[in-house]
Amino acid sequence: MKKLLFLLMMPLLALAGPKETVKIKTSAICEMCKERIEKNLALTKGVAKSDLNLDDKVITVEYDAAKIDVAGIRKAISETGYDADDVKAIAKDYAKLPNCCKKKD
Repeated sequence: MKKLLFLLMMPLLALAGPKETVKIKTSAICEMCKERIEKNLALTKGVAKSDLNLDDKVITVEYDAAKIDVAGIRKAISETGYDADDVKAIAKDYAKLPNCCKKKD
């Protein structure tokens, strides 16, 4: 029975590509930023999970390298209105953010 279950699970395991992890510096400020970025990444194909640490503004993303690369993850963050390492936030998306989520420069 165990062998049968294992054989049935093999195709599912093969579909999931190797998981990789990346840390990306963001311009997030508050809990709303954290929520917004993590929600957008959860909807991004290939992203398994993400966790933004607001103390250092670094998001740790676990992803399937067969479905998305680090550049794609940075792009998804920038399209949410936030900087992602050296990728600047998309201006029109940044403009949609609440004032509390915008840089205080």
